[in-house]
Amino acid sequence: MSTTESQSAQRSSVAMANAIRRIVLEQSYRAGVGHIGSALSIADILAVLYADVLRVRKPDDADRDRFILSKGHAALALYAALHLKGWLTSEELDSYCGDESKLGVHPEHVAAGVDFSTGSLGHGLSIAAGSALAARMQGSARRMFVLLSDAECNEGSVWEAAMFASHHGLFGLTAVVDVNGQQALDYTVNILNQQSLPDRWAAFGWDVHDVDGHDHDALRAALTASGDRRPRVVLARTVFGHGVSYMENEIRWHYLPMSEEQFHTALGEVEAAR
Repeated sequence: MSTTESQSAQRSSVAMANAIRRIVLEQSYRAGVGHIGSALSIADILAVLYADVLRVRKPDDADRDRFILSKGHAALALYAALHLKGWLTSEELDSYCGDESKLGVHPEHVAAGVDFSTGSLGHGLSIAAGSALAARMQGSARRMFVLLSDAECNEGSVWEAAMFASHHGLFGLTAVVDVNGQQALDYTVNILNQQSLPDRWAAFGWDVHDVDGHDHDALRAALTASGDRRPRVVLARTVFGHGVSYMENEIRWHYLPMSEEQFHTALGEVEAAR
């Protein structure tokens, strides 16, 4: 990619990330629903994926790349990205968490652009590994991308899937781990220390890339780099609640909804960063 192309891609993905954050705030406030900090931490990751990396002409194309949001509680950020791609209408977005809506707190595959229903933590990588093996067996060039949380790496099923993917050389599989350092009720270091995540993934036979999860150029380079015949993991170091100062690294914003005053403060900060 030339310097001019790189700068253009950077502008496009940054604009998309800002729009995702704005939608997350607006829809979570309207619906009175939490999981805001978790959604904000992955806005940059989703923007780079959907603006520059995923090969998806339309959400029902059989050979499209597949994306799995394993940390399903951050679904609102995914809905925002799908809306910005033109696959979810404004009316559908405004139905978030409403009666008979296709857009719940966790993603369900009935919504356009959602490839797999998720939310039960620890299952997404297994689904992605199986899908990557199926693509190989079918002779399809489609790739699999799965976004996990760092706390999700507490689950033994994640490491079973990691061994499976490495054993089968599933180089069409990329896992992105949102390493924001916290989970529902505490910081990950206090639950299960994960400071050695790069060494752990490498020991399981994966091609490891450790990057700033808010640096679009670094994310894009890690997600598109020429690799060997191993599955790839991108450890994306993020800030929980990124973009809203009073939410950053604060455990309570895993669940809490915003008051009117908090909403306007948060929206003002995100708008000012555009």
